[in-house]
Amino acid sequence: MSTKTNEELLKENEELKHKLSEMEETLKKYTNGERHQRYYEAHKDEVKAKAKMYMDKLRKDNPEKIKEWRQKAYLKKKESS
Repeated sequence: MSTKTNEELLKENEELKHKLSEMEETLKKYTNGERHQRYYEAHKDEVKAKAKMYMDKLRKDNPEKIKEWRQKAYLKKKESS
């Protein structure tokens, strides 16, 4: 088993902290940030209309998918209770 000195461990810790902060910055691009929230507030009706159209199309084309989603939601809710 290799033993690392305290200085090596501190240096490795700092490098990992730096990598973590870089990854968090990158992740901000893909999460629901302030820009997405502002867009939704400005275009709320359009977003809801698109979602409704998608669900209507899905009901017509693939009703089994909706049943599958509902079953998963039911099981998840039952599991958490």
